[in-house]
Amino acid sequence: MNARLLLASGVLAIAVIVGVFALSSSKPAAPVARIAAVSPARTPAPAAQTSAQPSAPPKDQPFVIKRILPIEGAIKYGDWHWDEAEVPSGPIVVTVDLDARVLSVFRGGYEIGTTAVLLGTEDTPTPLGVFPITEKDKDHVSNIYTGAPMPYMQRLTNDGITLHGSKVELGYASHGCVGMPVDFAAKLFATTKVGDKVYITRGKQVGLGDDLAGA
Repeated sequence: MNARLLLASGVLAIAVIVGVFALSSSKPAAPVARIAAVSPARTPAPAAQTSAQPSAPPKDQPFVIKRILPIEGAIKYGDWHWDEAEVPSGPIVVTVDLDARVLSVFRGGYEIGTTAVLLGTEDTPTPLGVFPITEKDKDHVSNIYTGAPMPYMQRLTNDGITLHGSKVELGYASHGCVGMPVDFAAKLFATTKVGDKVYITRGKQVGLGDDLAGA
């Protein structure tokens, strides 16, 4: 009986040693390669959480350009284009390039609209950065600039920088806002929601595969 116990103890000890050796010699899994920019993003399965491990806050997904509207030549003031046929649902992102003076609207990375815009001057410049839309007002009237009408207003900053409809064909500069044709502003207003992001860059021409995250 003592011999059987001794033999069992020896077998158990060998099994533990083999298990420890197997764990120490295993290699960590290789990181998953980033998916090509034009491919649909796949979300990895979340790691298991225990009651003692609070879940991490969600991270912003990269904004990658998947389609540009086929427009020939420069966009003139007053001109705009909109085509969302067969475009899948997805997050809305707006880009404004201060050098090109062009605003573009993307749904899930697919450009669905674009237009020439009015921008600020050196004295009252349109700011660079990434701005979430914080307020929307279809029939807004400015309380800063002598009651000027700002139809389809979408606020970007607390000091008065907004997206709004304007008579862009006149070619006047703004006080820092992004002015666009009123009909285009109406379509943009109906497409966006509070919290959607507006990327304002200088000389960043968007193209297929471009990632503007952090611009």
